[in-house]
Amino acid sequence: MAETGPTDSPPGEGPAPPVCCPEVYTSPPPQPTERKPGQLSPEQVRQFFDEGYLLVKDYFTPEELQPVREAVEELVDDLAQRMHKAGKITDTHKDAGLFQRLTLLNKEYPGAAVVLHKKGKLPQAFRDLWSHERLLNVMEQFIGPEIAGHPIWNLRTKTPRNEEVTVPWHQDNAYLGVQSLGTLQPTAWIPLLDANKNNGCMQVVRGGHRKGITARHLCCVGGTWYVELPEDEIENTLGCDLKNDIVTCEVPYGGVLFLNNAIPHRSLENNTDQIRWSLDLRWQHPEKPCGFEGIKDVIPMRSAKNPDLKPDWEKFESVDRTANQQRKMNNESGAEDEFDTTIQGPWMLRWEIVNHNKHTRSLLGEDRSKNPIWTKA
Repeated sequence: MAETGPTDSPPGEGPAPPVCCPEVYTSPPPQPTERKPGQLSPEQVRQFFDEGYLLVKDYFTPEELQPVREAVEELVDDLAQRMHKAGKITDTHKDAGLFQRLTLLNKEYPGAAVVLHKKGKLPQAFRDLWSHERLLNVMEQFIGPEIAGHPIWNLRTKTPRNEEVTVPWHQDNAYLGVQSLGTLQPTAWIPLLDANKNNGCMQVVRGGHRKGITARHLCCVGGTWYVELPEDEIENTLGCDLKNDIVTCEVPYGGVLFLNNAIPHRSLENNTDQIRWSLDLRWQHPEKPCGFEGIKDVIPMRSAKNPDLKPDWEKFESVDRTANQQRKMNNESGAEDEFDTTIQGPWMLRWEIVNHNKHTRSLLGEDRSKNPIWTKA
């Protein structure tokens, strides 16, 4: 069953958050009257709101994404050098390529892929992509002319056959506070090579967003920090038919998969010998709840009210999102250790923990009733 949410407003928190708002995910805003680069066709906009996702092939050229690849190579090299200096590894594997090196590091120091995933550093190429004019033009079609980057963005370090980077069925809203259910937060999922069913592309459940609710999730899957949306919840609560509604989204290099924050989706296992790198970038209206209040704020990127607005990247990056998550989950040592391989976050307060592992250890014995915004569903 879907979460019921609080029935009364927590003291000082204003109105109780919505528990059902299908119009947020199914009704597009007024469309721009001016034609701009990268905008979607009316049919594509309708698909995004009708089906909850949209795959656009050849959105970027390889030349446009090459700086992103190079930035990832620099991040991996920085990690290798830091780990070597700290005595965590004996070989930096400097001659290995972008699609193999992190796998080799992860074999010598299990969890290296998690360490890089947690780093949260935004190289200039990532900043340029997130605030790219064409992507913001699409976001204007989805959420209107006031646009901010959401505090949750990710570099996906999908090394081969690694449980910790294979994400199960979920709705993105399950990782956020209940107060943000009424905020549309589109994601652009951008792979840095051809993504297919063999190396771990995405699957979505078409139409699973239409009720505008967050179904019951469980925490945590296997040895990971991920919540999982059971398949019976997808069918019984969200009203989907898994035999007919699952869509495998193979995305060529240069393509973009757009998702909303209520559609169920997952990544498949990477059964190849190459790392399936990808970025997921999110946006929303800057004045609406982001669901990560008290951890990290949004970063305004475009405003019709202030045409000269520029993203304040230094302010945004000065806040360590993953460290703040860990501190809120009673893991101060993990927040301070740059090579810690665990991840915690407030979603662990929201859902029933049916499987404890190293990621949930800091929560054992915690009173989970103290924070009304992260109410257990």
